Amino acid sequence: MRKRTSIIGAVMLSLTVLLSACSGNNNGGTNTGNTTTGNAPANNGQAADNGQPKDGGSLIVAVGADPVILNPNYAGDRVSLTIDQALYAPLFQVDNGKKTFYLADSLDLSADKLTYTLKLKDGLTWHDGQKLTADDVVFTIDKILDEKQNSFLRANFIINGKPIQAVKKDDLTVEFKLPQVAPAFEATLVQVSPIPKHVFENEADIEKSTKNATPVGSGAFKFKAYKTGEYVTLERFDNYFGGKPHLDSITYRIAKDTNAANLALQNGEINVKYLDPQDVATIQATNNFEILPYSEGRLSYLLFNENSDTGALKKKEVRQALSYALNREELISTAYMSGDYADPAKSILASDNIYFDNDVPSFDNDAAKAKELLQSAGAGNLKLRFITSSGNKAQEAIALYVQQKLKAVGVDVQINAMDASAYGTKFSDLKSTDYELAAGGYIMGYDPDAYSILYATNGDANYTHYSNPKVDDLFKQGGAEGDTTKRGEIYKQLQEIVAEDAPVYPIAYTKTIVAVDKKYGGLDEAILKPVVIFEDPSKLYLK
Repeated sequence: MRKRTSIIGAVMLSLTVLLSACSGNNNGGTNTGNTTTGNAPANNGQAADNGQPKDGGSLIVAVGADPVILNPNYAGDRVSLTIDQALYAPLFQVDNGKKTFYLADSLDLSADKLTYTLKLKDGLTWHDGQKLTADDVVFTIDKILDEKQNSFLRANFIINGKPIQAVKKDDLTVEFKLPQVAPAFEATLVQVSPIPKHVFENEADIEKSTKNATPVGSGAFKFKAYKTGEYVTLERFDNYFGGKPHLDSITYRIAKDTNAANLALQNGEINVKYLDPQDVATIQATNNFEILPYSEGRLSYLLFNENSDTGALKKKEVRQALSYALNREELISTAYMSGDYADPAKSILASDNIYFDNDVPSFDNDAAKAKELLQSAGAGNLKLRFITSSGNKAQEAIALYVQQKLKAVGVDVQINAMDASAYGTKFSDLKSTDYELAAGGYIMGYDPDAYSILYATNGDANYTHYSNPKVDDLFKQGGAEGDTTKRGEIYKQLQEIVAEDAPVYPIAYTKTIVAVDKKYGGLDEAILKPVVIFEDPSKLYLK
C-alpha cells in the first residue's frame, strides 16, 4: 500500500503522508492562476484584557505561495493543505497515537482485521447547507480509486494490486473492505477529507473542474475570496459540527518574499508565520509573538536525481562519494543555526515513525574517501546542477555549503535559484532531468508503508528515481505483515538497504518554528499540526 505525497506531498496529514515539504520550503507551493475577486479584510480585532475567548476579529496567516488546488483529493503542497485544513474537515486525526474524531464518530475493526466500520456524526452539513452523509464518503473513495480522476491518493487504497472497497451500509455508516490484512490502513484513512458528491458527481475531470475555484467544504471556515498572488480569505461557518468558530475570518496572505513578510509580521500586518531559525531572534525581540518550535516528523535531506540528463548520479558509489564529502554536523549548524532546531539524521524514516532506526550505514565527513570513490567510479571532473527556492534560507545555506565542500573533492556545483512556485513545479515533476541536486524535506507520518511512494520503483513521488527490487519486495512484505515484531525486522532491513544505496543524503530531523501574535488564544486547543499549522482553527480566538 502506498501513501500520499507532502510535499509534499508533504506532506502529507494526519500526516501520514505529505510531501508537502518536499520542496524544503515551509511555505512553498505553486500558482494555480485561478482568481476570485474580493477585498482582503483588515484585522480589526482588539485584544481583551481578561484573555477569555470572544467572538469576532480575523487572523492573517502568511503563506509563501499560491495554493495549487483547493481540493483534498489532489492537494500535496503545504499551502493548499493548510487552507484545506480549514475548508474540509477530516474523518479523524491522530496525535501521539490517540484518535480525535471529527466527521467520524467511531472506527472499528472486525475480528478478522479485514473490515473497518466507520460511523459518521449525525447532522453533518456542507457549507452550502446540503447534508453530508455516507454517500459523500463512498463517492470520495470511489473517485480516488477511479484512474481517470488522476488522484495521487489512489495508490493508498490499492493493496497488492487490489482496491479497498467502500460500501454504504446506511446514511451514517461506511464499511471499508480490505483484500488482505493491512496494518497501515488507518494511516491511509486518516488522510481522507470527504468532498461533496452533489458538487462533483457530474464532473468528468475533478482535478480540472472550475468548481475547485469556489470550494464547498465541511470545515470550520468556508470559502469567501481568492486573489491570485495576494490572498485567500475564508469566513466562519456557523453550522460547523464542532461549534461555531470564534473568529469571523482567516486570510492567508501570499507572501513570497521572506524578508518582506517578516517586516509585515513585525508591523502587525501578519499574525502567524513560519520562521527560519535565522530570523527567530529578530522576531522574538519584539516581544509580541509566541515563538513555537515543534516537531513535524520531517526529514531534511539532499536529493540525488539519478534521472538527470547527464546520468552523473546513477552509480551508488558516486552518491556515496558525494555524501562522504559532507559533514552532517556542519550542515545542521549552517542551515538550522543549532541543534535546537534539528537532530542529525541517517535513516530515511523520520524520527516519529513507529519503526524508526537511526543505526544504519552512513557516509559522512571523509574527503579522502570521497575522492577515492569518485576516481574508482570513473567520475572525475563532475559538474552538477543544484536547484533551490529563492528566499528559502535553509535551502540557500545548504546549497552554498554543498558547493564549497564538493569543490574540495573536485566536483563543480552550479546553483540555480528560482522562485518558490517554479521550484515546486520542477521538483515535483518526475520528468525533470535538468538538475542533479536539490535540498528537500518530507513529512510522511507514523507508518513506514507511506514511504513506498518515495523509494519503491516507479513510486508516485520517487523524485530520486531510485530502484532496488529488494526494497520493493520489503515494502510489499511490510505493508501486509500483521505481526509488529516481524514488521519491525522488515523495515529495519529496508532502512539499512536504502541507506547503503544512498539515493539521498539525510541531513536532519528538523523542527518547524511558528510565530503567533500574542493577542490570540486557543493555541493548545487548536493543536499545532505538521504542515497545516493548526489542526482545528475553530478554537482560535482573540483574547
